[in-house]
Amino acid sequence: MPPPRDAWFVYIARCADDSLYTGIARDVAARIAAHDAGKGARYTRGRGPLALCGVVRCASRSEALKLELAIKRLPRARKEWVLVGRRLAAFARSRRTLPVAAESARAARR
Repeated sequence: MPPPRDAWFVYIARCADDSLYTGIARDVAARIAAHDAGKGARYTRGRGPLALCGVVRCASRSEALKLELAIKRLPRARKEWVLVGRRLAAFARSRRTLPVAAESARAARR
């Protein structure tokens, strides 16, 4: 069954050279296949085949892009830690609540 058209996903894939790649897609399986075929991101060309390590569903493209950037900014050790168990989903949930908390803090200072 294909994913819903309005859903966006953030995924982390392990390349053949053991590096980690983070991206977003509406259809993760098709995107991984594109990477493996050499038609994905430039970074993954020549580093395949990729192994999917984690996927998180996001409510919008904007949310997916923000989460992708947050994951890309993590050091490798933290990315590896996030991939254990259900920590990727927990990390995503914690990122969703940060803007609201930051807005509340700003409002309290006024």
